[in-house]
Amino acid sequence: MACFLVSTAEAIVVTVAAKIVKNKEMSEESLKLEKNAETEIKQEKKLPWSKKLMILAYLLWGGAFLLCYEHIWHGEVVPWFPFLTAMNDPGDTAEMLHEMGTIGVTMAVIVTVVWAVMMIVADKIMSRPEKEPEKAAA
Repeated sequence: MACFLVSTAEAIVVTVAAKIVKNKEMSEESLKLEKNAETEIKQEKKLPWSKKLMILAYLLWGGAFLLCYEHIWHGEVVPWFPFLTAMNDPGDTAEMLHEMGTIGVTMAVIVTVVWAVMMIVADKIMSRPEKEPEKAAA
C-alpha cells in the first residue's frame, strides 16, 4: 500500500548526502590543485563517491516512482486527502505500516545491496592495469 515511501525516504536522504559529498569533493579538489600546481597529480581510476551515491539515488527514485505508479493504478493512492486509501481505516493503517516495515524495507535493502555489489565490481574493473595493444604480426 505504501511500501514506495520507504524507498522515497531513502532516496531523499541519499540525494542530499550526494550533494553534500559532491560539494566537499569539489572543495578538496580545488585545494589539491592550488597546493600542487607545479606537480602532476596522479589520480586513481575510481568513481567519485558522490557519483556512486547519485547512482544509488537514481535506482531508488526509479523504483519509488514505479511503485507509486503501480499503487495509483490499483487505487491505493488517490489525488485527494489523505492520499493513501489505507489511512481511512485504523485497521488498514496498521496493515500499511506492517507492509512498509517488511516489504518496503526489504526492497530498499535489496536495492542498496545490489548497488554496493555494482560499485565494488565497477571499482575492480576500473582499477585494472591498462593492457598495451598487441601488435599484429606482419
